[in-house]
Amino acid sequence: MADPNSSRAPSGATGVLVLASGEVVWGRGFGAEGQAVGEVCFNTAMTGYQEVMTDPSYAGQIINFTFPHIGNVGTNPEDVEALNPHALGAIVRQDVTDPSNFRSTQHFDAWMKSNGRIGISGIDTRALTRLIRVAGAPNAVIAHSASGDFDVPAMLARAKAWAGLEGMDLAKDVTTLQTYGWDQGLWKLGAGYAAPAKGRKKVVAIDYGIKHNILRNLVDVGCDVTIVPATATFEEIMVHAPDGLFLSNGPGDPAATGVYAVPVIKQWLDTRKPLFGICLGHQMLGLAVGAKTEKMHQGHRGANHPVKRLSDGAVEITSMNHGFAVDAATLPANAKATHVSLFDGSNCGFELADQPAFSVQYHPEASPGPQDSHYLFEKFAGMMGGTA
Repeated sequence: MADPNSSRAPSGATGVLVLASGEVVWGRGFGAEGQAVGEVCFNTAMTGYQEVMTDPSYAGQIINFTFPHIGNVGTNPEDVEALNPHALGAIVRQDVTDPSNFRSTQHFDAWMKSNGRIGISGIDTRALTRLIRVAGAPNAVIAHSASGDFDVPAMLARAKAWAGLEGMDLAKDVTTLQTYGWDQGLWKLGAGYAAPAKGRKKVVAIDYGIKHNILRNLVDVGCDVTIVPATATFEEIMVHAPDGLFLSNGPGDPAATGVYAVPVIKQWLDTRKPLFGICLGHQMLGLAVGAKTEKMHQGHRGANHPVKRLSDGAVEITSMNHGFAVDAATLPANAKATHVSLFDGSNCGFELADQPAFSVQYHPEASPGPQDSHYLFEKFAGMMGGTA
């Protein structure tokens, strides 16, 4: 960390991270030039940086990658979780090297440039991670200038002025603007994306910031998926005559999104038809049954998070990306906890005892990450009388 009272860039520095607390971190910029303000968080995954950068749940955030070699497999048009990247920037240890993977079609640096995303290399990402673990996820400005010219005092003021994610509804910013269907199944090397099976159950997925691989997994277990905007009304959902409702992942403060989402979910629960939620969708279901959500100190983001399944004690290694959590102590009597984090004991899943509704805090679709929890999609299909 550089002297917070000095704004002079070291020789060769073309990138900088200015934390709202005053710390200034210099490095080498890559990707697009410019600056962006957001929350800095860290991700511990060793693979899948392109999926991470395009995950809509990272809207408003700057990713500090703890794995040092980010960018070395390049990028391609298949390993994306949304049409455009949503993370604001990438902080990495090593300089981005030329691609060394047969699937690569574009250098990571060029991909970042073409998508208007800022990167900084040469950063002590371990030190930054330790800072986040101690002080919590900070607000900051990330900037890249090939000339090395930076107005650090102005960036510090901008970082301090940014309101932060708490109280911010970002689902409206990343959701689809129109209803559409999805029929692309899971990807396999040499075969591409699978075609959907016949005789599928109709599922409406509410898009709070949905990842593409969630949709592929739903298709894989026999679902005919229609995606609707985050602000869709109950009537707009029911016009599709769904057999089940899916609540997606997404960014921002669940309490803010819940203002318009929770009433719709409550109406759906009255139908007593199957419901499945992931990540923000898990938090939305929690709010709908009367629980509360809370901002986490540092959040969970990575592909190696152990979660205990309470029904049989099995441990699932999971992919996670969330900075808010359901307060388990506020769950009502009819909401039975099903999963718990072995890192900090936070709630990672619950199901309703009196109707077919359940949700998990983690990402069973992975991308990136392990696939220990794929059975949850099969469980949802089974609730609808699926053939999975």
